[in-house]
Amino acid sequence: MNAATSVGVRIMGVHEGLRKSPQPCNIPHGDRNVNLRDASAMTSDSSSARAEPRESLVDAIKAYLTTHPAAADTTEGIVAWVVGQLATVTADDVRQAVSHLEAQGQLAKRVVPGGADVFERTALPSRPSDSALRVGVDLGGTKIEVIALDAAGNERSRRREPTPHDDYDAILALVTRMVDEAERACAVPVGSASVGIGTPGSLSRATQLLRGSNSVCLNGKPVMRDLESRLGRAIALANDANCFALSEATDGAGRGFDVVFGVILGTGVGGGIVVGGRVLGGPNAIAGEWGHNPLPWPQDDERPGAHCFCGQRGCIETWLSGPGMARDHLAATGASAAPHDIVMRAQRGDAAAEATLVRYEHRLARALAHVVNIVDPDVIVLGGGLANVDRWYATVPALWTPWVFSDRVDTSIVRPVHGDSSGVRGAAWLAP
Repeated sequence: MNAATSVGVRIMGVHEGLRKSPQPCNIPHGDRNVNLRDASAMTSDSSSARAEPRESLVDAIKAYLTTHPAAADTTEGIVAWVVGQLATVTADDVRQAVSHLEAQGQLAKRVVPGGADVFERTALPSRPSDSALRVGVDLGGTKIEVIALDAAGNERSRRREPTPHDDYDAILALVTRMVDEAERACAVPVGSASVGIGTPGSLSRATQLLRGSNSVCLNGKPVMRDLESRLGRAIALANDANCFALSEATDGAGRGFDVVFGVILGTGVGGGIVVGGRVLGGPNAIAGEWGHNPLPWPQDDERPGAHCFCGQRGCIETWLSGPGMARDHLAATGASAAPHDIVMRAQRGDAAAEATLVRYEHRLARALAHVVNIVDPDVIVLGGGLANVDRWYATVPALWTPWVFSDRVDTSIVRPVHGDSSGVRGAAWLAP
């Protein structure tokens, strides 16, 4: 296969004994009631809501007009049908989507003598057969980056702009404008390219609202639905770690492997699983979230571990993120230092900095051995700022064997091919 699959399993560890009372939601955004429900309180209605397949607002409108006997209907007729099909959509959402589809040329208004105007589908502008343009959007907390790739993965256009601060509508407007500009720059009709969005956090399966994003104004919002409405087409949206894994599995360091695990070691710790060229999301949309499992095989001085934003203690993220390394160094030496400085000092022979890196790589080996035992990937691709430390690629494979349940370990740890560009490239490959 040309692309690898990055797979991750998240196990909710309970530290310091089992707790009898309901626990706070482990995701600090989105529908906080989802994880608070007791199993006995689950109703058949809530179960069916979670199991309901998600149909995009745009696709629902198009499908309705395609199957309607007259192949056209009034705005309010469209609203009534779509709202009845999609429980999380409001009438105003549908009206906005209809207006945008008309502006994009995908719907046309037809005047009916003696009656209300109706809308009907138009033929989409043909896309050049040799372009198959894919637009990827990296929607980050500080910057929004947009890239356009052709069918062969060649970069056709790239642009980066600062993310509007704490302004949801401004962020959506900027993404829409940058996508439109990318299409124009590549000389394809606006609305013809496929679009994928990568962002920290993920969509709740229960509410379709974003959760866990470092752009906090996006949390609790129907980001995917609103962008589909503004862009006038179905889009794909995934966690940025999944996009990184998909990029490296498609035409990067994991190309040609069946199972690829992509790792982010940076401000946080994330992961994504690609299998057979497809991202593994999971029914809870958390596949690959290895950073919020407890550090495996902890030593006595590693218990119970630092508090994590998810509500637990001792998560892998609290040890292997950049802040985690800095915290460990401070605890051991009493001196504050950034991860980059710690690495540089160790290279110059500083014993305390070297000891910090030894502890870090020992923990990284245990944490990745745990992943190998569960996922057994062909290759693990390291990304994020801490992936630039050369020694990990030699020391971790030399250390992890005692914790891998096998007589040999054939999984390899490799550097990313696309580096910092993997996230936005993966979003483009994610595009439908």
